[in-house]
Amino acid sequence: MSINKLLLNTEIIIGEEDFRKKISAGKKLKIKFGVDPTRPDLTFGHLVVFNKLKQFQEYGHETILLIGDYTARIGDPSGRSDLRPELTEEEVNENAKTYLEQAFKIIDSEKTTVRRNSEWFTKMSFADALSISRKMTVARMLERDDFEKRFKNNQPISMVEFMYPLIQGYDSIVLQSDVEIGGSDQLFNMLVGRTLQKDQGIDQQVVLTMPLLVGLDGSKKMSKSLDNYIAFNDKPKDIFGKTMSISDDTMWDYYRLLLTKDDEFIESSKLNHPMEMKKELAKELTSLFYGTELAEEEMSSFSNVFTQRENPEKMDSFSISLIISSDDPPTVLNILAGTQLFESKGQIRRLINQGAIKIDGQKAGSTEDEIKLNNSEGVVVKAGKKIFFRITG
Repeated sequence: MSINKLLLNTEIIIGEEDFRKKISAGKKLKIKFGVDPTRPDLTFGHLVVFNKLKQFQEYGHETILLIGDYTARIGDPSGRSDLRPELTEEEVNENAKTYLEQAFKIIDSEKTTVRRNSEWFTKMSFADALSISRKMTVARMLERDDFEKRFKNNQPISMVEFMYPLIQGYDSIVLQSDVEIGGSDQLFNMLVGRTLQKDQGIDQQVVLTMPLLVGLDGSKKMSKSLDNYIAFNDKPKDIFGKTMSISDDTMWDYYRLLLTKDDEFIESSKLNHPMEMKKELAKELTSLFYGTELAEEEMSSFSNVFTQRENPEKMDSFSISLIISSDDPPTVLNILAGTQLFESKGQIRRLINQGAIKIDGQKAGSTEDEIKLNNSEGVVVKAGKKIFFRITG
């Protein structure tokens, strides 16, 4: 077994010597990865860690996917400058269901042990919670980067946020994990797990952090709140199109972290045309979730639209009679809003003002222009670079 391969792409390793000893001795390790189901979609930022979890599975180790259905109701303060909103139990459970469906697109469900931390925390008394809180000082908590910044800026930090790392660390006691993996923003929380395990006389878990994936903007971490993400549940055309929007420099990080390509592959690939390599990246990422056939269709469609300036072969079609009321005039604004492809009428107005709305190749001049259908095939509407749809009678 290649220990170095298991450590490939990891950013920080705490307890590396112990890790190497256990692997060399042939010990089957318990690998913990926790996710809080705070939103319904997983993003490609999660894919970085799922790839590592899958690798441990392939080497025969026990992988534990911990659904933080209890901690999600508190909210992880990592990287936050304010308190996260509280979720209801129903919201968390619904999100957790979708998380498992998405996670098993990457990792092997038959080789995965799924646990929920509500199993033990709902049975814990207030006295138990106070006992855990004795294990960490306020000074130690303020060493954490985001807490330190908020404290210096006189921004409030709730007591429940102070408890969060302890709660996550307690999971490691219950699961007796040998290794915990997570994004580099989780380092403090995972180190708390080591501290609590040592206090309990349990072998301390090895901590492996994975790099944070840069989002579509090429500068900040991939995040739904920043709208710079690709989601597991995105449609094939969106996965392909969003991937094509990243910069050439960011592309190589995606090859390394999402497709686990090594340095030799990347260096040799840099000799090829960047556009061709980006298309290949988009195709492989799309095929991960939708298969090779659909991915190749998206590649062909993209080439037609953006290289040959043609309309895509497949696009959504909307009938005017079904998307707007008979009392409303068939204006550009009313019809586009009726498709529900846009966030708001304000967004449509901005696109029109920018000249980004074209109807059968002609720029829409005004929101009040009426869309006239000259034949049974209707008209093709293009919004920006990625949205195409047909309007019929």
